Amino acid sequence: MQDLVTAIVTGEVQPGDALPTEALLSQQFGVSRTVIRESVKRVEEKGLVTVVQGRGTTVNPPSTWNVIDPVVLSALVDHDDDLGVLDDLTVVRASLEASMARAAAERRTEQRQQELRDAYDRMIATIDDVDAYNEADLDFHFVVMEQSGNRLAASITQILFQRARGSSRFTGTPDAEALHLTLDEHRAVLEAIEQGDPDAADRAMHDHITIAWERRRPARAPREP
Repeated sequence: MQDLVTAIVTGEVQPGDALPTEALLSQQFGVSRTVIRESVKRVEEKGLVTVVQGRGTTVNPPSTWNVIDPVVLSALVDHDDDLGVLDDLTVVRASLEASMARAAAERRTEQRQQELRDAYDRMIATIDDVDAYNEADLDFHFVVMEQSGNRLAASITQILFQRARGSSRFTGTPDAEALHLTLDEHRAVLEAIEQGDPDAADRAMHDHITIAWERRRPARAPREP
């Protein structure tokens, strides 16, 4: 199933093309036709193909793909040669998290503020340990998401973010200066939420996500015009 998804996502099989027959796929992968049939069914559920009885299986255009499906998203990120997918992911993530930061500022309570402050303090405490700092950074974002009360936005964002973190091109190799810059950006988010300023919280979170990606984005992969 993953191989079929990859073949479609990378353009090895183009939209409108027909997949090989079950018999040929069975021979190619060395599995039974039952396994092939189940795999194709799962690929169809992800929106990548359409199966018509008696007419075969046709590859769908990208507009029908479920791009937040973990397998599809993984294939897109893994083969994102020009970083266009990670650029788009950053735009979507910045928009969603900014809206959640806004909601968190509107819904603030003393208990929620303490949770967010605790998450930020863990970032300060781990600033000299990249791995621990990144985990504390993740916790900070998750606290904001929880405080927003928007479970759908939080779920979508977590899917995008968790998969992107598996890409070394997304995470980069931040140095001490970069970590301190991100700490400053998180403080701006924290203070805006603590002050109950939705506009400032929205702006601070959006700026953090977009600017942090600009710092990490490999220069060797320019954006497409």
